[in-house]
Amino acid sequence: MQKTILITGCSSGIGLDAAHGMRARGWRVFASCRQQRDCDRLRAQGFESPLIDYTDANTISSGLAQVLEATGGTLTALFNNGAHGLPGAVEDVPTDGLRQIFEANFFGWHELTRQVIPVMREQGHGRIVQNSSVLGLVAFPWRGAYVATKYAIEGLTDTLRLELRGTGIKVILIEPGPITSKIRENSIPMFERFIDWENSALRQKYEESLLKRLYESSGSDRFELPASAVTEKLAHAVSAKRPQARYYVTTPTYIAGYLRRILPTRSIDRILSGI
Repeated sequence: MQKTILITGCSSGIGLDAAHGMRARGWRVFASCRQQRDCDRLRAQGFESPLIDYTDANTISSGLAQVLEATGGTLTALFNNGAHGLPGAVEDVPTDGLRQIFEANFFGWHELTRQVIPVMREQGHGRIVQNSSVLGLVAFPWRGAYVATKYAIEGLTDTLRLELRGTGIKVILIEPGPITSKIRENSIPMFERFIDWENSALRQKYEESLLKRLYESSGSDRFELPASAVTEKLAHAVSAKRPQARYYVTTPTYIAGYLRRILPTRSIDRILSGI
């Protein structure tokens, strides 16, 4: 039978490349998006594209139901990918903003994953792949809300992997560093909605650092890779007989993983505080 994969967050970036890349490898791809216009665009490209918005539990259930109806109740792999940022200093992130980013980057992933697990248990196999980040390994300034969601995904995924041993369901993390995507642009509305930087005690630092990075495109970041680098790791994660528990993508992730193993926290703080 043809292998099937449900990928979330396919409107652009990593999700869109993964949809095209996995289809080119012979998979039947369900490329979900959180907005109907993006689903319509992908359907015009020949994809099956259910609407799944991680912040709307009804769409999680209905989107997965569409997938299972199309496949006869089976699913080979799930790639949880859709996410967004909320840049700003931790002291300036209101709790409502933190709740919202957790709905999109964590709770919605958990809800979809919980609904997929019984399907994979019944068929006796499956792959659940979580698109984490280098920011699930180390913390960078101004990214506290996003870092918190990725640290949470790392811990939840590690636990789930242990609990599903022996079931035939493999649980895998992918941890990209800088990847060509629209995450910077897509985070601007969240920043403008929730961060009152003009009245922050750190206003000068916002002006000197974060605002320029948000609003002034400076081209590719150092070590930035195309989204296809993540797709390569995804393809291995869902196809290998013995997939790795973690797949690093980009040089910064390898560096971060190495630093965590060899340096004390105080030394890592000195290195990362200037980023």
